[in-house]
Amino acid sequence: MVALVVVGAVAAQGGLKLPPAKRVRLANGLTLILVEQREIPLISVNLLVRGGAVADPVGKEGVADLTAELLRKGTGKRTAEQLAAELDFIGASFSAGATIDYSTVSAEFLKKDQAKGLDLLADAVLNSTLPPAEVEKLVRQNIDQIKAGRDRAQSVIGNYFNGYLYGSHPYGRPVGGDERSLAAITRDDLLAYYRGWYTPANAILAVAGDFTAAEMEKELTARFGAWSGKAAAPVSLAEPVAVKGKRLLLVDKPDSTQTFYQIGNLGIARSNADRVYVNVINTLFGGRFTSMLNDALRVSSGLTYGANSFFSERRMRGPFVISTYTRNETTEKALDLTLEILKRLHETGVTAAELTSAKNYLKGQFPPRLETTDQIAAQLAQLAFYGLDEREVNDYYARIDSMSLTDARRVIRDYFPLDNLVFVLVGKRSEIEGVVRKYAPVVDHKSITQPGF
Repeated sequence: MVALVVVGAVAAQGGLKLPPAKRVRLANGLTLILVEQREIPLISVNLLVRGGAVADPVGKEGVADLTAELLRKGTGKRTAEQLAAELDFIGASFSAGATIDYSTVSAEFLKKDQAKGLDLLADAVLNSTLPPAEVEKLVRQNIDQIKAGRDRAQSVIGNYFNGYLYGSHPYGRPVGGDERSLAAITRDDLLAYYRGWYTPANAILAVAGDFTAAEMEKELTARFGAWSGKAAAPVSLAEPVAVKGKRLLLVDKPDSTQTFYQIGNLGIARSNADRVYVNVINTLFGGRFTSMLNDALRVSSGLTYGANSFFSERRMRGPFVISTYTRNETTEKALDLTLEILKRLHETGVTAAELTSAKNYLKGQFPPRLETTDQIAAQLAQLAFYGLDEREVNDYYARIDSMSLTDARRVIRDYFPLDNLVFVLVGKRSEIEGVVRKYAPVVDHKSITQPGF
């Protein structure tokens, strides 16, 4: 017989509750968030650094992401091979990367390997040397990946959309950079980022698993208490400006038999007071298989294999995106139907039954996001970064339940753009340009072979 052990957030009257967390701020400014979860002998660590792609030097996009990737490529004590071998020997996982707003380093290992796991994590974070040979190799690999990615429109269209929507705003930058920016990055750029942003006062270290908070605080203080460095000055972000009217970018991919397109505008910030309500409406519009978009574009018409919409919540307003693809010859039909569904959302709204359905769906989908120690650690670190707290989870069901049809109408009006839209299409220009000109007064052009987004 197999015993199922459930960790993470626990069921409580009215929804889920995050386990209690102990918060400690060390003398060097490092914030610790400690969550005891004793059900299984596992420890998950999530280090969040307040510096993501928005902190990349202009023209050198990709610095934050490269820096994170290089953390495991060699330290003052271990080569990349030695670090990998020691992680593998204890069966530990280790990953690092950047988002637009922040960078993360995560590790997971068994309780019995706690000392070794924490030693390896601390060594990678505190003592990385960013070896020149590894820098050169990783830059070359990432450039090759970007070039190869241009053969798959769906893998690059998001970068084109963000760049076209945000323009020179930092949110328009590709997190992984592009061919030109990566080629311009030097090891000195990476070292400057590492020394400037990977500092204790600029970091949140969340740990969840089989330990006592007092014990873990002592272990982390021993390894990270001597970490030094000033807090980096926060990146000053201007409020992004939503596009007025309609704009369209056509990215020519001459060998494409399909048109991939994204339509949208600015969405909401992570702290927006209506974020739960927006998620409820988006679930109905394009957030699940039975959504309005997918039903119309896939199930009923067969114009695509899938259509969806999403809000990317960030420190400032992230994008709202409708995304799908279709055959070249059905581009106009698919675009017209997409806009028709959006118009229908505004004109007819949603019914009480639909609202109830979306609420129940979201409640059912929520628990699996908070089942494991690594999910809990990541969630708490992100909440701290965005200035939120446990109420984001503990009050989630109550906030869903509080939504009325009046709220639904207001959310549709305020957050689902209808007249002000950005269109980005990747497809065969010679076959679709005549069609797409009707959607915007001015059509901009790029070639998929051009460097950059």
